[in-house]
Amino acid sequence: MSWQGKKVLVTGADGFIGSHLAERLVAEGAKVRAFVWYNSFGRWGWLDDSPIRDSLDVMAGDVTDAEFVRHAVEGQDVVFHLAALIAIPYSYHAPRSYLRTNGEGTLNVLQAARELGISRVVHTSTSEVYGTARVVPIDEAHPLQGQSPYSASKIAADKLAEAYHLSFGLPVVTIRPFNTFGPRQSARAVIPTIISQALRGETVRLGNLHPTRDLTYVSDTVEGFLKGGAVPGIEGRTFNLGTGQEISIGGLVDLVGELLGRKIECEVEEARLRPAGSEVERLLSDNRLAADALGWTPQVTLKAGMARTIEWVQGHLEQFRGGVYVL
Repeated sequence: MSWQGKKVLVTGADGFIGSHLAERLVAEGAKVRAFVWYNSFGRWGWLDDSPIRDSLDVMAGDVTDAEFVRHAVEGQDVVFHLAALIAIPYSYHAPRSYLRTNGEGTLNVLQAARELGISRVVHTSTSEVYGTARVVPIDEAHPLQGQSPYSASKIAADKLAEAYHLSFGLPVVTIRPFNTFGPRQSARAVIPTIISQALRGETVRLGNLHPTRDLTYVSDTVEGFLKGGAVPGIEGRTFNLGTGQEISIGGLVDLVGELLGRKIECEVEEARLRPAGSEVERLLSDNRLAADALGWTPQVTLKAGMARTIEWVQGHLEQFRGGVYVL
């Protein structure tokens, strides 16, 4: 499918992945409506500084407001639903907010899409819904386990998407990224945390160093979303977007040190440790379904993506609070 002239809504367009997706869709010729979170500052998140901001139809609101969501969805061809609360540590403190935003917010998008006859909804999941891997690599049939209030709220959202497809025939495709990283990611994520502390010459303070993650560069994740919105005949299916390679958090520290040309001192800070039963120890994707059905394979290596991310953080270091633990 060509995106030229297509009317596309991106919820969460002010965020990390959403802003990259909105930019890519504009580049592909789509008419993009950017749903951003309403705030009293009138800010559009990462879209404030985007070179394509004047090409967007921006609507500021809240996905928990069903009437506003319906207004945003109306008249669109495809909906990419990325709006969510995503920080795992904060979900321990505000679980109800996560259920409302991620669960009820997704319900609002699905219901509006159903009522308005949207041709495709691309719903955003997360590898966190799998919990610690029981078998590796993790394919889409792996059991779901809510090891944090965040992951539980995303499981609820995923199951709502599944239910709306099976109950009402809503054309939903679920994209399940494995730990996307790259420019614009906030300090609540581990890679910007490591890089920003290391660039200041500080000892890098982290939580557990042994868990492993499968890390995908943001441009590859965006490509997966585009394919999820365009490939015919995949409604009702879920697709892992991961590289099929894993690295420990301690290994990430070593890689950043290698790219910076120096050894990075690292220490574990107790405040950053997750409850023992909540820590997802291992995530490693099986991405064969995405390769077979979507024609998607990651193009950017971890090392190349990390170098690009370091360069970006260096140019935006003032946006990161040195040594402050960001929930």
